[in-house]
Amino acid sequence: ALYEIAKTFAAAPDPVAEVPQIFNVLSSFLDLRHGVLATLAEPGEGVGVNPYVIAATAFQRTPDAPASDVLPDAVARIVFRSGVPFVSFDLAAEFGAEAVPKRLRDAGQTLIAVPLRDPERSHFVLGVLAAYRSHDHNRSGFSDADVRVLTMVASLLEQALRFRRRIARDRERALEDTRRMLQTVTEQRGPAAPVSLDGIVGSSPAIAEVVAQIKRVASTRMPVLLRGESGTGKELFARAVHAQSPRAKGPFIRVNCAALSETLLESELFGHEKGAFTGANALKKGRFELADGGTLFLDEIGEISPAFQSKLLRVLQEGEFERVGGAKTIKVDTRIVAATNRDLEDAVARGQFRADLYFRICVVPIVLPPLRNRKSDIKPLAQLFLDRFNKQNGTNVKFAGDAFDQICRCQFPGNVRELENCVNRAAALSDGAIVLAEELACRQGACLSAELFRLQDGASPIGGLAVGRMITPTVRVSAPPPEPAPVAAPSEPEAPTSGQAVREEAPLRTKTAQLSREELVRALDSAGWVQAKAARLLGMTPRQIAYALQKFEIELRKI
Repeated sequence: ALYEIAKTFAAAPDPVAEVPQIFNVLSSFLDLRHGVLATLAEPGEGVGVNPYVIAATAFQRTPDAPASDVLPDAVARIVFRSGVPFVSFDLAAEFGAEAVPKRLRDAGQTLIAVPLRDPERSHFVLGVLAAYRSHDHNRSGFSDADVRVLTMVASLLEQALRFRRRIARDRERALEDTRRMLQTVTEQRGPAAPVSLDGIVGSSPAIAEVVAQIKRVASTRMPVLLRGESGTGKELFARAVHAQSPRAKGPFIRVNCAALSETLLESELFGHEKGAFTGANALKKGRFELADGGTLFLDEIGEISPAFQSKLLRVLQEGEFERVGGAKTIKVDTRIVAATNRDLEDAVARGQFRADLYFRICVVPIVLPPLRNRKSDIKPLAQLFLDRFNKQNGTNVKFAGDAFDQICRCQFPGNVRELENCVNRAAALSDGAIVLAEELACRQGACLSAELFRLQDGASPIGGLAVGRMITPTVRVSAPPPEPAPVAAPSEPEAPTSGQAVREEAPLRTKTAQLSREELVRALDSAGWVQAKAARLLGMTPRQIAYALQKFEIELRKI
């Protein structure tokens, strides 16, 4: 038995995890049953008062079961304090009937408990190893050998723990030596040249990774999908892809898909023949044709209608199309860079975005980090915008040090675009040549976006990266819900007055009756569990969302 136990401990990466198997060996070979390993919850010198937990047992037990259900508390404390083995032939007589574990009250049991000592400090008791042996009224069956066997098992466990700790220390020492060596080599080589692109300001690890990705993929012909919150500078990075590519001398054509209706978008992208429709007085080349040999940037591609997606898919697959009202097939060689702040995966799952188009444009996805994840870039960006303001307006405004510090502490849910607006506003409204921290809108409580960000529990209010999701759908400003939604919805629906009940209860029930539980949960997930945003996504009011939460008995998560 001891050979099997020693072999098990020697091969175990975590000796404590193998203790239940050791108990099985003791039960099979020596008839020592109901094994228990108790360890201090918070190891320390004050073992008399420290609580203990059950680390392993020979049988299944519920996690919330009390420790005394398998090992009497009095016995555990005796061994912890004394540091010597303890044997009890009759727990009920010594400690009372309640001290006997429920599963052992119907048979005579002898309890043997031995200390498990700290491998580093032999005088310190780390745990208690215990087992039970059945006996008759004459207490036959028990011998001193049982105590010696359990003591040897505890010693083997101590040695295994000591060995694993020594390996962990050696590994940590080797890692520390490696870190020190790498630091020395880095210092000798000097600082590495920063990876940069023209027009992109920042040296944070997040932006450096994006720049490195752009440099790697720019030389290929693969489509690139830029993803990120509104205001992160997707067009700037799209131009960087074009500038670094072999097509840099070709045209860079931009189309905002969200700004055009389906009919106008088709005419803009594919062009039209003279007389194709009312007002088509001349032939017009489309953006695909104009971008031949260069790059076409499709901004807000997630906003195009499902009907137009099939038309776009063909030109992306085949590189050919016909102008509106024309029959001649035109073939082009255009590199596609698309951008969106929508959750395209969710749109595909909902049937709002074609899966084949998604896979066609999402060949090389690049996620642009929000400004709050690149804090070290805020100051150089703010200085860039301030210099630009001075050049455009013939001024010499500067920021005080405390003003820069205040700006660097802001979250900027609107990202780089909001930072530029903040700098321009502060410079324009400053009374002197130096902008102080007290003059910033956030210090005066007048920064509406910061207030909105706070009320949204840290999630971006403009439809960017939300907590728990990579990218959330964008709510189109041009299509507001029928009723204005407040920034933060109440956690519980307001109780209607008797006069309102007849007018409001029926619309609430009608609207929520058409909403399934799964649709509600999906919308809440997409909105970061913010009721007001979920209401906008579903075209409902926050009050209706609150009513639906109550109807489906959904507990609102705190993100």
